[in-house]
Amino acid sequence: MSRANPKGGRGAVEDGSAANLDVVEQFDTYEDYLDSQLTETDMNYLEDEEMARQLVELGYRGLGDTIRREDFEARKRLLHEKTNQKHAQPKQLASADKDLSKFPFLEALANREELVRTGKMTTIIFIRDKNNNDQEISGYIDFAQRLRTEDFRPYFDRRKRLLPKPTDLSYYNWETQLSTSNSSPYYQVIADSVQGILFKNKRDRKLINVNPEAAPGDNTTRTELETPEYIQVVLYDHTTRRRL
Repeated sequence: MSRANPKGGRGAVEDGSAANLDVVEQFDTYEDYLDSQLTETDMNYLEDEEMARQLVELGYRGLGDTIRREDFEARKRLLHEKTNQKHAQPKQLASADKDLSKFPFLEALANREELVRTGKMTTIIFIRDKNNNDQEISGYIDFAQRLRTEDFRPYFDRRKRLLPKPTDLSYYNWETQLSTSNSSPYYQVIADSVQGILFKNKRDRKLINVNPEAAPGDNTTRTELETPEYIQVVLYDHTTRRRL
């Protein structure tokens, strides 16, 4: 078995980079983090979950450089402090005080914004429509990721239209045939030869099946919106016991 370079993992954490802060945001415990580093091959080979975790912690197994337990816990404490500061000064929702009653899609997003921001729910948005070049595009968007990386006020003010990007969970341009897929901090993209594209929630590891002919999965509801705003919109709402 090959051993990952422990210096790389430690240095990456100790420099206080945003990437490492994202890691502790994704996982409630260090054990959850260790589990996320295991591959199916690791589990099939090792069989014992506790032994597998120990090997990941020591740097012998896993997907890359492993963050030390003490560094993870220190980052977790820092994250809790920042979270408490944010709660002391509540941030106004981007959809606050907006009359969206004539815009079903935006109204649906507004109804979900607080739940998604607070981590009580995640929403995957499927959109099919035309881009600015009049090309038909479609894709799956992680609403939580977009909320954290973009200012949504222009969307709710209708100064911008929410459309899939090549950096989203999934993107396809039907004219150019450009196709991309990317995992987000909250979802892993899985291409299944039988079921098609699946999204695995990184919190509770539940699978979201976006095939309209199949059940969407545990704790997930599928809602297709009738709206003049887009050719097609489908929302997949997934609830989890853990906060984001």
